[in-house]
Amino acid sequence: MAFRSFRALCHLKFLGWAVCISGIFPTQSSATTTPARTERQLTFAPHNHNLDNNDNFSPDNQWLAFDPREDETAIAGNAVIARVSVVTGEVQELYREPLAQQWGPGVGATNVNPVDGSVAFIRGLNKATAERPYAMWRRVGAYVRIASPGTLGFLDARDVIAPFTPGALRGGTHRHEWSADGRWIGFTYNDALLAAREESTGEKVNLRTIGVATRLDRGRVRVPPGPENNDGEMFAAIVVRVVPSPRPGSDEISRAFEDAWVGREGYRRADGGRQRLARAFLGNVRTSEGRELTEVFIVDIPERIDVPGPNGPLEGTTTLMPQPPLGAEQRRLTYTATRKFPGVVLEPRHWLRSSPDGTRIVFLAKDDAGVVQAYFIAPQGGAITQITQGQTSVQSCVRWSPDGASIVYVSGQAVMVCDARPSSKSFGVARALTQPTQQLPENLVWSYDGRTIAFNRRVLTAGLWRQQIFLVQP
Repeated sequence: MAFRSFRALCHLKFLGWAVCISGIFPTQSSATTTPARTERQLTFAPHNHNLDNNDNFSPDNQWLAFDPREDETAIAGNAVIARVSVVTGEVQELYREPLAQQWGPGVGATNVNPVDGSVAFIRGLNKATAERPYAMWRRVGAYVRIASPGTLGFLDARDVIAPFTPGALRGGTHRHEWSADGRWIGFTYNDALLAAREESTGEKVNLRTIGVATRLDRGRVRVPPGPENNDGEMFAAIVVRVVPSPRPGSDEISRAFEDAWVGREGYRRADGGRQRLARAFLGNVRTSEGRELTEVFIVDIPERIDVPGPNGPLEGTTTLMPQPPLGAEQRRLTYTATRKFPGVVLEPRHWLRSSPDGTRIVFLAKDDAGVVQAYFIAPQGGAITQITQGQTSVQSCVRWSPDGASIVYVSGQAVMVCDARPSSKSFGVARALTQPTQQLPENLVWSYDGRTIAFNRRVLTAGLWRQQIFLVQP
């Protein structure tokens, strides 16, 4: 059945509030108050509706962007980008990939521009084949405008033929996130040239790192023609330096990942000035004893990313990763080696998130009892502060309310909201928004007006467990 044909089914089954069936689950916490609220199931069609832990609400809070990727093929085999009305349940198809095969190009992982509503997403390469399928280093950032559905635009340029082009990359971008002003986009990156070198030599050089892109006065980034090349509308640069073997006890990192913009307008530096552009991220370091540990980092990003820095050319070389621009400064924020359970946890997988005012960056780590809790740290560094006090671990990414007063997350199989104001008497007090369910809620996202939280939960649909979208009021 074609994807469009599910619209009528979605609309007819949009019957109101749906109450989840609860089972026997552990008590949330002594800091948990108030009963769960009623949730509403928004989608019903027999395919996934993946929110992917992104910013999925339209600027007017009326639509949620998603992709219907199948679990078996993931993004490589997905052909559709769509959105659903939070009021009526109507589904609109925004883009359908005309070259779709099981190996690619593939589209997925939507992120909505908070200003103009355009939808960014991952797309594989035009020339994807069974021999050279969709991969971490064979994909780019694409977008579609709401006013022009079906028309694809490329955000970052790609040039894998030496000599390379400044402003273009030689690999794959992923996890695209628009800045609050809609002018920049951040992403993670894997390099195709170094991936090929790693495959042929076994040397660990295909290191994940972080980049950003924006439109410059010089216009589009144009690259020479090639089967795996494409022009891009934005000038892209890698902003975090990674090395294969960090020196033990140093702040060098071998992997930069799970990143996010800091603040709607950046953050206030220790010297009192405002750093408008910065991304917080996780980095893998080596302790003095040689143990790998994940810590919180930040990189300050200059307004001009087209000026080469001291470490090498922006576009890289045949043996060197693209290097950060002049003025990109990365700093380590957390030092957790002496904690009973050191490091930031990698399970559940989570992306760092900044409070809207840029004063706090939230991450997950274990407390002394081994329970995963939410903590925050200031972008200037310093002491970390524990927010959640649950007896059961946080099970999801953490998202901030638009006013920065609360965080939302999953714990004990339920969606929870917690007071995140350090000066409040109820700081750290959590309440359940949904009943616990056997199928874990995931991919939380808070609307811009603060009135709605959307999330995925798997529901048995046409004989298979499918990701459906649910809504609940905070």
